[in-house]
Amino acid sequence: MSVDIFLQETPYIDFSSPIVRDQSKALFKSVNSELEKVRIAFEFVRDQISHSIDVSAPVVTARASDVLKHKTGISHAKANLLAALLRSQKIPTGMCYQHVTKKDDDSDGYIVHCFNAVHVGHRWIKLDARGNNDHINVRFSMHEPALAFANRPQYKEFFWPGIFARPHRASMNALEAARNIQELLKKLPDHMLEDPDILEIEAEDFRADPRSNAEGGSWFWF
Repeated sequence: MSVDIFLQETPYIDFSSPIVRDQSKALFKSVNSELEKVRIAFEFVRDQISHSIDVSAPVVTARASDVLKHKTGISHAKANLLAALLRSQKIPTGMCYQHVTKKDDDSDGYIVHCFNAVHVGHRWIKLDARGNNDHINVRFSMHEPALAFANRPQYKEFFWPGIFARPHRASMNALEAARNIQELLKKLPDHMLEDPDILEIEAEDFRADPRSNAEGGSWFWF
C-alpha cells in the first residue's frame, strides 16, 4: 500500500506556506522521533487552536495557514492544520469523517465531523484535534481512539468508512462561502459523496458515550 497521496500538498493543506513552515520548525526543533512529532503536533492543534464554535470566533478559516494565522477553526479546518504540520515532516496524514447531530439531539439535523488518521509506527491511528471543553475530552492515543464523539444508537450517527487524502470538498466550499460562524452552521453539509482513498474494515467497539451515558458504536480499523 502506497501512502504517497497522504503526503501531498493541497490548497487547504498548504504546508509550504511560510507560517506553517515556521511553526513546524518551532514545534519540531530537536525532535527526531516520528511518534513524538505526531504527539506534539496533535496537542498543539488541540490546545492552542480554539474551536471556532466554542469561542464564537469572528472569522471562518479553512486553509491550514489561515487556521494558524487566526488561531481558530472548526474540526475540518483544524484537521487541515494537523495534516499540514505532519505532512511537512513526511508523516502520512489523512482525514476521517463522522455523521453526528448538530446539537445534543437531532432537532437541528446532522453535520459532517472531521478528524485525522496518521500513519505512524507501521499502522494508522485516529486523532481528533477538535479541542476539549466541559463535555469533550480528546486525547492522544496509540490504541483505542479518544475521539470527540461516540456514535449513539438512538440517532443516525456513524463513521464513513475509510481514510481520505483530501479535505471534504463540500465542507471546504461551505467554509469558503460563510461570512461568520452562524452562517457556516447553516451551510455545512451532512453528507459525503467522495470515495475514500483507503478502505477499512468495520469493527464493533462498545464504550460509554459521554453525551448520553448510552453504550454502543462502531469504529473502523484495518
